[in-house]
Amino acid sequence: MPHELRTGELARATGYSDQQVRDLERLGVIPPAARSANGYRSYADAHLVALRAYRALALAIGPVAARSTLAELRTRPIAEAAALVDELHAGLARERERVLAARAGLAAIAPTDASAADPGGSMSITELASALDVPSSTLRFWEAEGLLRPDRVGSMAARSYSAAQIVVARVVAALREGGAGIPAIRSIVATLGDEPGIASADRALDARLDALAERSVMLLRASAALVELLERTEVGG
Repeated sequence: MPHELRTGELARATGYSDQQVRDLERLGVIPPAARSANGYRSYADAHLVALRAYRALALAIGPVAARSTLAELRTRPIAEAAALVDELHAGLARERERVLAARAGLAAIAPTDASAADPGGSMSITELASALDVPSSTLRFWEAEGLLRPDRVGSMAARSYSAAQIVVARVVAALREGGAGIPAIRSIVATLGDEPGIASADRALDARLDALAERSVMLLRASAALVELLERTEVGG
């Protein structure tokens, strides 16, 4: 016989408040509760599993993304749902690769190393946007905010990003992806021409790597709850 839970019991079991449980039900994170004759909500073990899965996933990828991901997981066969979870891990890996590329680039523009100060090579706005996985409009916005200073080449004055500007763009992208604001990033970018500034940027990127490692661990912890959720969904569906 299914285990029935009142709103307060479900809230205590998952670390949410009663109102948060009701809100998450309204948002579709968990299925609608059964209602008694007097209107009281009654939840089952399936609601407990779904809410625990959401809580773990929200810590790993954020609440908004977790809501949409859970909604999609519940509508897919288990093999497709598992592939979607794999893509979440892959997304974190791609973020980490971008941060590591930014850190590697910092060494190439360090003023103390004259031989590496101008590593050569340039990119168009389309090439750089593709490399950073952002729209070209984002690069134009960063330029308007004083974060990037591309060269203008040819009769059409097309944007061309030098090797040094590519490094700056990688640093900006990594910090923006981590939630840093434009003013804070502008302060870091403004000092990339000296050794203390590069050290400051390196520390900021190290903090990003630490945050990504924590999110990866959280996503691993979410896996057990997600597996149980998927198995219940498959059996129920």
